[in-house]
Amino acid sequence: MTMRVAHVVRQYHPSVGGMEDVVRSICGQQRDCGHQSPRIVTLDRLFRNGEGRLPATDRIDDVPVLRLPWAGSSRYPLCPAVLRAIGDADVVHVHGVDFFYDFLAATRLIHRKPLVLSTHGGFFHTEFASPLKNVWFRTITRWSALAYENIVATSENDGRRFSEISGPGRLKVIENGVNTSKYAGCGSPKLNRTLIYFGRWSSNKGLIEALDLMSLLTASNPDWRLIIAGREYDYSAHDLQARIDQCQLTDLVTLHPNPSDEAMRQLIFEASFFLCLSRHEGFGLAAIEAMSAGLTPVLSDIPPFRRLVNESGLGVCAAAKDGPALAEPLTALFNLGDGAHHQRRQAAMAFADRYSWNHVASHYIELYDQIGSRV
Repeated sequence: MTMRVAHVVRQYHPSVGGMEDVVRSICGQQRDCGHQSPRIVTLDRLFRNGEGRLPATDRIDDVPVLRLPWAGSSRYPLCPAVLRAIGDADVVHVHGVDFFYDFLAATRLIHRKPLVLSTHGGFFHTEFASPLKNVWFRTITRWSALAYENIVATSENDGRRFSEISGPGRLKVIENGVNTSKYAGCGSPKLNRTLIYFGRWSSNKGLIEALDLMSLLTASNPDWRLIIAGREYDYSAHDLQARIDQCQLTDLVTLHPNPSDEAMRQLIFEASFFLCLSRHEGFGLAAIEAMSAGLTPVLSDIPPFRRLVNESGLGVCAAAKDGPALAEPLTALFNLGDGAHHQRRQAAMAFADRYSWNHVASHYIELYDQIGSRV
């Protein structure tokens, strides 16, 4: 018997981001497992850089996609139509802590579907309204959690936070898998002074601090370069270019908005180091992707990044605003030369392989089967 799993996520392809990649990868593994049938339920407009409504129905990677109209703010988009969209599902997997999470919990006696949550960092990705978020988490989020069969923490950091509100036996830590084949081995085999950031151009990603670090590095050696690639989001290319010019880094930092995967691979090939100075990450997917490319990580000192550097024994991790604490060990790594770079490159790719979806997705498939056997 085929089990029907509805994945409910606020944004999906053509939106690009960590949560979207995770959902897409889980669905691909389900599709191939032979006894589970996934589908996507999402919103019909993108939060950033959208061009009106997207088609109400679609098929991506041979997985059905249903897009629903919504109202309100992108921080908490209202979409009660989700109730109809999950009508024939055997399991509903909610990704992220938002309206869908609260609404499907509140209507559990109506839809009577077993619910699973993947945390994806909750709603703590920025410091916006932090006191209110903490109150909401300890009240509304806690109450909603009672309706969920399982809460899947997608990082150890999320596991610690959500253990405060989940009942005994319902919390599982399943760290995100990563598409380690997408950029596998793409980093420069020859050591150079080029760093790359790729990912969303969000305000929490530390892009301004990255420019400050570049000012410090290039003051000592003008050969350092930084590539900033990814999707325009809180920052547009115009915004970042103005800041780059203001920092007098015009010839040293290049912007590549919204590149294709092939263009991204070419950009990664120019670099030896991956730079990300985020203030918050639920998991840090892009850093793992970068390591799968053979890049050495240069990261801010936040829990998921600190753990990544400690466990791999690779790269640099320091406070985003502490330029010398980043610049000095980075320079020291470069000065170790080509042989050390080759060793770091091989070690980074080997470390990233443990996060391959081939290893991770089986945990989700087993979880759905366990829930299906109970209902």
